[in-house]
Amino acid sequence: MSATTGLTFDSTGRGRKARDQVSGAVFFVAALVGILTTFAILASLLWETFLFFKEVSPVDFFTGTRWTPLFSTQQFGIWPLISATMLTSAIALAIAVPMGLISAIFLSDFASARVRDTIKPMLEILAGVPTVVYGFFALTFVTPQLSRFIPQLMTFNALSAGIVMGIMIIPLVSSLSEDALSAVPRA
Repeated sequence: MSATTGLTFDSTGRGRKARDQVSGAVFFVAALVGILTTFAILASLLWETFLFFKEVSPVDFFTGTRWTPLFSTQQFGIWPLISATMLTSAIALAIAVPMGLISAIFLSDFASARVRDTIKPMLEILAGVPTVVYGFFALTFVTPQLSRFIPQLMTFNALSAGIVMGIMIIPLVSSLSEDALSAVPRA
């Protein structure tokens, strides 16, 4: 009899076999829930897409150059969203790649073990900050600072979003690059 649980387990294997069967069933149910959830999300997305394209022409959606879903004459062209995504991604990469590589080179080649052991976890903690926090930072801090230099800058702009996205992905670029650089033999 176990002192902590009060249960008796057969050391010959019957108790272990029962526990393995229960564990297997629990894992099977967990996997099934995950699969069913994925299919439910997919079905929901497909249904909403079907309803959307009943109202909006696919040709207008894929070739349109205006996205004004809240205006009286609604337009749902995808190109403004694609071009804004590409612009903010380019700005983010222009910031994150050089800064991430510089910090990775410093950490792998120049920093002492003590400095590396201090800075690397700090970078990895930054990678765990929720994106909504970065968005709030962009809106309430970065945009007002940028409007000092660019007075006609609008509240919602690609420059602030790109800069903060770049800051957000620096830890990822730095950590991956430092791991890759550290894996290269010194010889």
